[in-house]
Amino acid sequence: MIVSASRRTDIPAFYAEWFYNRLVENYLYVRNPMNPKQVSELKLSRDTVDCFVFWTKNPGPMMDRLSILDTMGYPYYFQFTLTAYGQDMEPGLPDKRELVETFRTLSRRIGAERVIWRYDPILLGGIYNVEYHCRWFEQLCKSLSGYTQTCVISFIDMYARIKKSMEHMGVYDMGDGDICLLASLLDPIAKQCKIGLQTCSEAMDLSEYGIQKGKCIDDRLISRITGREVDVKKDDTQRETCGCVKSVDIGTYHTCAHFCRYCYANLNPPQVQENRRQHDPDSPFLIGRLNGEEKITQRVMKSVFRHSDDGQMELQW
Repeated sequence: MIVSASRRTDIPAFYAEWFYNRLVENYLYVRNPMNPKQVSELKLSRDTVDCFVFWTKNPGPMMDRLSILDTMGYPYYFQFTLTAYGQDMEPGLPDKRELVETFRTLSRRIGAERVIWRYDPILLGGIYNVEYHCRWFEQLCKSLSGYTQTCVISFIDMYARIKKSMEHMGVYDMGDGDICLLASLLDPIAKQCKIGLQTCSEAMDLSEYGIQKGKCIDDRLISRITGREVDVKKDDTQRETCGCVKSVDIGTYHTCAHFCRYCYANLNPPQVQENRRQHDPDSPFLIGRLNGEEKITQRVMKSVFRHSDDGQMELQW
């Protein structure tokens, strides 16, 4: 099974100790976001985990113990979000120069192919106009050239949950013309730095600008990393426009303390702070512990690797 860590929160930035403890204990619990009394038990071993996909805006707290993952033999890669926004949009993040150096250090450690750069979401409003994005995207591309092979972009979805706060900050719904203009300008910048652009969960076809639809949970990348043929279906629990393949997410909503204004997964700062007070790095849950009312079900962790008849992995070139 592919394990996503995590779309719902930033485990590398805030919960690295918990994650490594779970590797040692070989299991963890995940509550159903829609019904907290329903709990899945996930067995963590090389027999059950085919690859970890880490989502983060600051992997620094996790990086000094990556050797644990390597020693235990787990394949993994990172989705590293690094934008050009200031503290008005991303109040909980370190200085961008520090994050660029963290990105480079991680890339030197695990390789450029395994550090995917995310420049998303792209939004327009106030100082964040097309010229601003082009100027700072070029600077970031030059800073990250040679340290990544792929940049994932997406354009802000004005969900009802964030629409009011975004409009208050001057952010507006982007039209097709805005998206096409940005695509036509950003792709040549990326290409000059030998970085390929992909979109994430975008309905628009931007291939005429050289930008392909991507997969953040990517069976092709996992196949290259592991040297094994991967056979896994598209994740039907995600949006139709999402290209990701099936995975299981081990995160919890309302636990990320970056407090990015555009984020729809952590809308209530007081709730985030309360959840973080309930975090115990020794608990099998990311937040809290068992209270006796849960129904625990062991999650079936089916391998995504294709096997030949003799039980050996089959790789087709």
